[in-house]
Amino acid sequence: MESSILDRFRADLDALVSKQARIGVAVSGGPDSLALLLLAAAARPDQVEAATIDHGLRPEAPGEAAFVESVCSRLNVRHATLTARWSEMPETAIQERARNKRYRLLGYWAEERGLDAIVTAHHAEDQAETVLMRLARGSGVRGLAGMRPRSVSPGAHIRLVRPLLGWRHAELEQICQAAGLEAVADPSNEDERFERVRVRRALAAMDWLDAGAVAHSAAILADADAALDWATKIEWDDCVQEKRGSVIYRPSDAPAEIVRRVVGRAIRKLATEGEFEPRGAELSRLVSTLLEGGTGTLRGVLCRGGAEWHFVPSPNRTRPVDNFE
Repeated sequence: MESSILDRFRADLDALVSKQARIGVAVSGGPDSLALLLLAAAARPDQVEAATIDHGLRPEAPGEAAFVESVCSRLNVRHATLTARWSEMPETAIQERARNKRYRLLGYWAEERGLDAIVTAHHAEDQAETVLMRLARGSGVRGLAGMRPRSVSPGAHIRLVRPLLGWRHAELEQICQAAGLEAVADPSNEDERFERVRVRRALAAMDWLDAGAVAHSAAILADADAALDWATKIEWDDCVQEKRGSVIYRPSDAPAEIVRRVVGRAIRKLATEGEFEPRGAELSRLVSTLLEGGTGTLRGVLCRGGAEWHFVPSPNRTRPVDNFE
């Protein structure tokens, strides 16, 4: 492997996780994750383990996991195949449910192995697809910031890092080719029933729209999102009281986005049902209701507007409390 490529990857990885960290690489057998495996094994020998998820959804999956295991053996990297168990096979939202299952399995594996971080192979085109999908749904700054280089694995408490967000898919394919590896092909990547596949093809057809530029814009928006979070903390510290399992917010003249984020934080703190992270559209509707002095419920949280906005878990829900005083 060329030293310039390895030096570039090492710098990207070092910016996200300490040089002494033991890392777990998620490897499906596709070109992106195989390239990540090759780079990680070369950059941090003896600090890398790998895992492949068999979602139990395709008959080819066990063979693909065995292929990854053979590559890991050549690289002297410990490998594990993690098999998903379903009480009922998913028939709808397949990719979303598979993703949730995948991250839970990777989190359990990383904790069991004492790893410091999970590393995934998301790259610039993946980031551009994510941003475009969220743009089509009307996402705000947080959504349009796309995938973060550093986050926490869903369903676990293990650091999740993505050192390849600045890399192009073609570059990763070249790394595999140089190593003499023929990556596996997942047929779901060609199935237009899935939104991401449709967006990927649309992006490829728009030669005027550069995936790398979109990914760069996402990184800038991530910085803007962090700045908004910083301002939200100031508003929270100045204008919010927390007591007896409730939140009381007296809005200042802060910009609308800061107010939205304070309300979202209150919901996350008190939520008793559903996805605890409220979606943008429903959060906007709730804020409009509160601005008019009305009452609404979101994620099992009863919310009332007025001069002060009150938030408590709804009575008779998972976490019953006294009603508003």
